[in-house]
Amino acid sequence: MRQFFKQIREVSKDKNFIHLIENIEVLVSKVLSLFMVLVILAAIGDLGFFLFQELFSAPYGKLSTTLYTIFGLFLNILIALEILENITAYLKKHVLQVELVIVTSLIAVARKIIILDLKQVSAMDIIGLGVAILALSISYWIIRSTNIRS
Repeated sequence: MRQFFKQIREVSKDKNFIHLIENIEVLVSKVLSLFMVLVILAAIGDLGFFLFQELFSAPYGKLSTTLYTIFGLFLNILIALEILENITAYLKKHVLQVELVIVTSLIAVARKIIILDLKQVSAMDIIGLGVAILALSISYWIIRSTNIRS
């Protein structure tokens, strides 16, 4: 029993505890990476199935009416790839790269704008998306110019 409490005291020392937490962070990041790869593969399969269904089912030539859906599926995959890149960058450097997070956010907002149905949104929604793009763009510009100087 003494040996057990001695091991608990040893693990609870600041340096050892921080090392344990870092190992858990790395493990969680690796699991998230694997799950994100599965999500990307499933999204590619979904896109392929959707394209096949649209191209080879009657009525033929209705692809132009579902083009926004196809763009949305493509952008979903790009967003998933960016998230995977964020996780991979964290695993490599153990630092969350804010620039990558902002780029991912910009892609997500751009996706929303591209697939936006103007008949179903209010003016406030459009203003909100515009403000989000402006804020993200300014943030990206500030971080990018700071990274270039350093």
